[in-house]
Amino acid sequence: MTREEFRFFHQLRVRWAEVDMQKIVFNAHYLMYFDTAVADYWRALAMPYEEGMHALDGDIYVKKAGIEFHASARMDDRLDVGIRCARIGNSSMQFQGAIFRGEDLLITCELLYVFADPATQTSRPVPPLLRAMLTGFEAGEAMLEVKTGSWAELGADAGRIRTAVFVQEQRIPAELEWDDADAGAVHAVAYNRLGQPVATGRLLPAEAGQAKVGRMAVHQVLRGCGFGEQVLRALAEAAQRRGDASLALHAQRTARSFYARLGFEPQGEPFEEAGIPHLTMTSALPLAR
Repeated sequence: MTREEFRFFHQLRVRWAEVDMQKIVFNAHYLMYFDTAVADYWRALAMPYEEGMHALDGDIYVKKAGIEFHASARMDDRLDVGIRCARIGNSSMQFQGAIFRGEDLLITCELLYVFADPATQTSRPVPPLLRAMLTGFEAGEAMLEVKTGSWAELGADAGRIRTAVFVQEQRIPAELEWDDADAGAVHAVAYNRLGQPVATGRLLPAEAGQAKVGRMAVHQVLRGCGFGEQVLRALAEAAQRRGDASLALHAQRTARSFYARLGFEPQGEPFEEAGIPHLTMTSALPLAR
């Protein structure tokens, strides 16, 4: 096996707690590494696992797990863990994994999952939607569709994400979250292959050629996968089409590096908004690549 055969979903540095007196990794830890990579695989499909499986009316269970050892990982090694879906049967899904240190293949694995009824754990056929997601992802297809439109068109789905992120997770009072600006804004909502909304944002009318982006929100378990960037780029393209020259936004302090990577620069001093530290950031259009 080569690195080119896999997508890599987990990178780690081996720590002392994972090694024995010979300073090599305990064998059982490799399964944990693969399990973490599989969790990230589902995130890369833009599927919140629990909600996705509920929509598919089932769950997946490990039927078989096998590991082949080629060489040992040692203390302070930096490891890359790759996963791919190699085969989909009637009710089974075979995943293959590999752990590399640089170009050196250390460990390979086979994980066989079965799609089943969660109540009885009896097998069921892999749903067509799940089959299409897996085969499409392995073929390099996009897992998200970002739609832009009015509040009348997208408000129900945008509101669902914003409620979960801002009101429930960040405990922003509901009366501060909802305002009259939604009616005149351009909204963007990202949908996964199951039709579930997973990210959103809005674009307000421009003032002196500068438009304001706001209400950027991504499903809690899918952050760090690039889905917020896709929403932001869709809003930036909408701003460009109508002739806006630049964008401004109030970035939560924890998201500053995300916006900076896309070309946004800080302006002025930090401030609090709804009890959360923010910073004004601006960017010319188009956004940096």
